[in-house]
Amino acid sequence: DVQLQASGGGLVQPGGSLRISCAASGFNFDDYAMGWFRQAPGKEREGVGCIASRGQDTYYYDSVKGRFIISRDNAKNLVFLDMNELRPEDTAVYYCATPNGHCVVRDVDHWGQGTLVTVSS
Repeated sequence: DVQLQASGGGLVQPGGSLRISCAASGFNFDDYAMGWFRQAPGKEREGVGCIASRGQDTYYYDSVKGRFIISRDNAKNLVFLDMNELRPEDTAVYYCATPNGHCVVRDVDHWGQGTLVTVSS
């Protein structure tokens, strides 16, 4: 079974930084692109960004471009999201996922359990 477990969320002040991780198992990790998505309270789930299977390409949504960085360690089946210059509007549950096609919610095959990131003073 595909398992995706995000971790590392927490409370951070505006302007701060945080790294969250996702541990993957149950599939050939280095054959798949990986993505990060988020869902804020009362809002629809949206994309954050994606990384190609070998890490050679990344894509970011405009809302996080220049502030967030996605990376992966294929030897350890891990994908990371480094979040910088955090804003209150970044508050959400963050999910890692396996997008099959474009980096959009509707193309996701598998969702992991999310981790809550709260940006507040």
